[in-house]
Amino acid sequence: MADKAEALTTGSDTDGADGGGKASPCHVAIIMDGNGRWATMRGRPRLFGHHAGARRVREIVQACPDLGVKYLTIFGFSTENWKRTQIEVAGLMSLFRSYIRKEARALRDSNVRVRFIGDRPGLDQKLRELMDELEEMTEGCTGTNLTIALNYGGRDEVARATKRLAHDVAAGRLDPESVDEETLPKYLDTCVLPDPDLVIRTSGEARISNFLLWQSAYAEYEFIDTLWPDFTKEVFAGVLENFGSRDRRFGGAKG
Repeated sequence: MADKAEALTTGSDTDGADGGGKASPCHVAIIMDGNGRWATMRGRPRLFGHHAGARRVREIVQACPDLGVKYLTIFGFSTENWKRTQIEVAGLMSLFRSYIRKEARALRDSNVRVRFIGDRPGLDQKLRELMDELEEMTEGCTGTNLTIALNYGGRDEVARATKRLAHDVAAGRLDPESVDEETLPKYLDTCVLPDPDLVIRTSGEARISNFLLWQSAYAEYEFIDTLWPDFTKEVFAGVLENFGSRDRRFGGAKG
C-alpha cells in the first residue's frame, strides 16, 4: 500500500538549500488552543473565536509546502470537549460541517490529502458523510498530508486499537507471542502516518491534553503563548526554526 510505504519515511528532513543542513520536521502536530479566550478578549462569543481559528487553519495548511512540512495533524475536537455547553458543541459541529463544504475543493486543488482520526461513530451522520467524501475526494493528492482529529482522545485511540488487536488474537489471526511495540501502531488511527517530530500547543498552556500519546513518545514539544487565531505563518516559521536548533538523540548520548 502506497500510504504505508510513504509512512516508513519518518523523522526530520534536512534542508540543504542554504548549505546549513538545518533539520525541518517532516510531521508537525498542533493543539490549536485559545480560540475562546481570543474571542472573550474582544468581547465576542466563544464561537466567534472558533470561526477565526478555522480561517487560520487554511493559512497554516497553505504554508506547509514552503516550510518543508509534509504532514500536519491538527486537534479539532477531543473526546473531552463534549463537556462544554450544548451551544458551543452544537456550534462547533456546525463549523466542522461548514468547513468541509467550503474548503473541500480548495484542499483538493492545492493537492492536500485529508484524513480524519478519532471515534467516528460518536459524530453525527451528516458530518461523517462529509468526512468520508473529503477523504475520497483528496485520496489521490500527493502534496501536504492534513490529518484532522475529531472526537479524538489518545487513551480512547489506544483502547480501540487494543480491542481490535485482541479480536485478531482471539480469531487466530495474530500470535500473542509476536506482539511487541511495533504491533500496536498498526492498529492505531494513524497507522499510515509517520510519528510527529514536533508537537506545538498554542495559548500558553503547557499540557498535552490526551493528544497522540503513543505517537509522540519522542516528539519535540513547543508551548507558546500565542493564541491560535493569532498563529500566523511567520509565527509558525519561527517555531520551526527553533526546532532546527534542537539536538534529537532519541535516548542516545551526544556524540
